[in-house]
Amino acid sequence: MARLRCAVLDDYQGVAESLGDWSRLADEVDVRFVRRHLDGPDEVAAEIGDCEIVVAMRERTPFPAALFERLPALRLLITSGMRNASIDLAAASRHGVTVCGTASNSEPPAELTWALLLGLARSVPAEAGALRTGGPWQSTLGADLHGRRLGLIGLGKIGAKVARVGQAFGMDVAAWSRNLTAARADEVGVTLAGSLDELLSSSDFVSVHVQLSNRTRGLVGAAELKRMRSTAYLVNTSRAAIVDQEALVRALHEGWIAGAGSDVFDTEPLPADHPLRTAPNFLGLPHLGYVTRRNYEGYFTGAVEDIEGFL
Repeated sequence: MARLRCAVLDDYQGVAESLGDWSRLADEVDVRFVRRHLDGPDEVAAEIGDCEIVVAMRERTPFPAALFERLPALRLLITSGMRNASIDLAAASRHGVTVCGTASNSEPPAELTWALLLGLARSVPAEAGALRTGGPWQSTLGADLHGRRLGLIGLGKIGAKVARVGQAFGMDVAAWSRNLTAARADEVGVTLAGSLDELLSSSDFVSVHVQLSNRTRGLVGAAELKRMRSTAYLVNTSRAAIVDQEALVRALHEGWIAGAGSDVFDTEPLPADHPLRTAPNFLGLPHLGYVTRRNYEGYFTGAVEDIEGFL
């Protein structure tokens, strides 16, 4: 019986091999780990065109319909987590490709949201940089959390976890989304804002926690950013396209808001000349929301189990 070939994509940290027991597949599958990001369908097809099995890390490498046509050997596509908007499921079905996922935890992105929010509020990057380079000793005034309003766009699993931390800091927490009900807001113990405009104009910190869809794409644009307070901060750990990226750059340069933090970008990895890299009062991270040891152990353990089940 011919051995199957498996590629594990976007293994940026080189940890996939050590965090899953791939030896369980050794009798039937040859597994290779691809550390560099494959930029575009040509590179993807060239690298994994011979593989029957592919393990994708979240949405780092998209699988549109046109790519499936260039992967005739592919039979099993595994994504970390159980939701991946970058895979064309209908096309996978037409090409006879089984698609499945793994367990995932919602705590890591909620925790990272607070890393960004606290980093912005207390100017951590600037102050830490000054300390390391012999710069000024204290050059900023921190923004208080206690007694301030935290506005959440979305109150699902992650949003609710962010809300509880805000409450622990003594913040007044409010939330809004098109589908948010008073019952859900009461369950989490937050104020239901009457509209997005009301949430934005009344909040000192705004954090985005809705899924990307046709209804939420561009939800926070120039008009919405201008409704925020000039002393307010915006954090996005959901999807970049929910916030108009050009408008965000302009808001930072023109001082519409005090600052912004983001873990998600319209193009990833972020191009070297992307304007957000040099925007004032911007704290960016390279999409680390789900990148924790516990999550990765679950992803790669689940991937091995998925392959065993498929075999």
